[in-house]
Amino acid sequence: MGTRELEGIAGPLYALPYGEFVAARTAAAKDVAAVGLTAAEQRALAAEVRALPKPSVAAWAVNMLAAHSPEILRELAGLGTSMQAAQDALDAADLRRLAQQRRQLLAGAVKAAHALAAQHGRAISAGVATEVEQTLRAATADPGAAAAVQSGCLLRTLSADGVDVVDLAGAVAVPGSQVAAAPGTGAARGTAGGGAPGARGSEPAARAAHRGEAAGGQSTEQPRLRAVGKAHVAPTPSAVERARTGLEAAEEAAAEADGDSRRAAAELAEATAESTRLADEARDLRRRLDVVEAELKGARKRHEQAAALAQQTARAADRQRRKEVLARERVLRLGNTPEG
Repeated sequence: MGTRELEGIAGPLYALPYGEFVAARTAAAKDVAAVGLTAAEQRALAAEVRALPKPSVAAWAVNMLAAHSPEILRELAGLGTSMQAAQDALDAADLRRLAQQRRQLLAGAVKAAHALAAQHGRAISAGVATEVEQTLRAATADPGAAAAVQSGCLLRTLSADGVDVVDLAGAVAVPGSQVAAAPGTGAARGTAGGGAPGARGSEPAARAAHRGEAAGGQSTEQPRLRAVGKAHVAPTPSAVERARTGLEAAEEAAAEADGDSRRAAAELAEATAESTRLADEARDLRRRLDVVEAELKGARKRHEQAAALAQQTARAADRQRRKEVLARERVLRLGNTPEG
C-alpha cells in the first residue's frame, strides 16, 4: 500500500483548527474505508492514521498558510528559486535586492499566519511567530523545505544556516509524498523528503539567460557577467568567485539575523524591565497587605472588646432601670399610706 490513501486522510486533518486535530484523527482512523483495500490493508491504514503526530503550534500555523493562502508559499518558493539563480550567476546586486524582497514577503507571511491562526481559534505568541518566520525563511533556501511547507502536513519548524541543506527528518507527516505546486514556481522540484536532483541547474540558467535578453536584447547564450565595455564572453566563474558571491549572500543573511537578534534583545530587555517592575509592585502590595491584615486583626479585636463592653454596660443599665422602677414604686406606696 502506497502513501496516496494516507495523504488523502492526513491532508484534511492538518488543515483543521489546532484543538480539533486529536478527535478528528481518532474519528478518521475509525472510519477508514478505501476502495480496493483488503481488510488487513484497512487495518494497517487505520494504524497509520492513529500514528499521525500532532504538529507543533508553529508548524500548524504554516499548515494554515498552505491550506488557506498557498499563493504566499508559492511566492516564497519562487523567490528562493530566483535567489539561487542570482547565486549561480554571481549577481551580488540581485541577491541584495532579492534579500530585501524576502524580508518584505516574510513579514507579510507572518502577518497572514497570525490572522489565519486567530480565525481558526488560536492566537500565536511572538515566539511562535519567530518560529514561523524561521521556517518560511528555510523554504526560500532549500527546495525540499519549500516542498515541505507547501505539503500542508508540516510537523515541526525548519531552519537553514545558508550552508547545509535543511534537515527534513521527521518534518512532514507523510514523507516522500509529492507536493503539488503552481507551474513556474519551482516548488515542485522537490518532495517533502528532498529536492529533485538536476532541477536546480537548468532553471537558474534559464533565468540568467532571460535577464540577459531583457537587459539588452543580447543572445540568451551569453553569460550575465561581462567585462565593462567589452563584448567577449566571460570565463567560467572560478570557485573563488563563487565563494565570494556566497560570502556576500552570507553577510547579507548575517546582517539580517543580527537585526532580528537586536530586535529580540530589545524586546527581551523591555519584557525584563516590565517583569521587574511588576515583581517590585507585587512585593509592595504584599507588604501593604501584611500591614492591612495586621490592622484588620487589631480592629477585629477592638471590635470584640467594644461589643463585650457594650453588652456589659447594657445589662448594667437595665439593672439600674429596674432598681429605679422599684424605688419609684416604693415611694408611691409609702406616699399613699396614712401616718400612724
